[in-house]
Amino acid sequence: MSDAGGHTAWVALGANLGDPLATLQRALSELAAHPHMRLEARSHFYRTAPVESSGPDYVNAVVRLRTALAPLDLLDALQGIELAHGRERPYRNAPRTLDLDLLAYDDLQLDTPRLTLPHPRMHARAFVLRPLADIDPDLALPRGRVRDLLMACADQDVSQLAD
Repeated sequence: MSDAGGHTAWVALGANLGDPLATLQRALSELAAHPHMRLEARSHFYRTAPVESSGPDYVNAVVRLRTALAPLDLLDALQGIELAHGRERPYRNAPRTLDLDLLAYDDLQLDTPRLTLPHPRMHARAFVLRPLADIDPDLALPRGRVRDLLMACADQDVSQLAD
C-alpha cells in the first residue's frame, strides 16, 4: 500500500526522442507505482511542435498526483525517473527522452534556485495548459484559471492523439 499523503501536485510529461508515446506511458506507470505517489488523473496525450527548441515534435500530457513528498523531494523523484529514461541536459530546451516538470504543488508559491512554483512559464504554453485543462480546467493559478490562460494561447498548435 502506498503512502500517497495529503498533497496535490500537477506534473507535465513530455518527450521528443526515441518513442515518445511509449516513454510517456512507461513514465505514467512508474509514477503510479511510486510508494509515495497516487495517480489521481491524467490528461489525453498531445502532439506539439518544439517551443524555443528544435528537433522532432513532442508528445505531452499532464497528471494530477497525491503525494506525501515535500516539493523538493518530489522534484528529486521526478528527476530520478527522467534519469532512468536517459535524460540528459546538454543545454537549455534540448530535445529530450523524458521531461517531468512539477507545475504546481497544492497552492504553494515557491522561488528557490532549484524550483519555482507554480512553474514560471506554464501560463504561456498551450502544450501544458491544453492537457492540464483536461483534468483541472478551473485550477486557479497566479495569472488566472487554466481555461482562461489556454484561450490566450489559442494560436499555439496542439493536436490530441488517440488514447
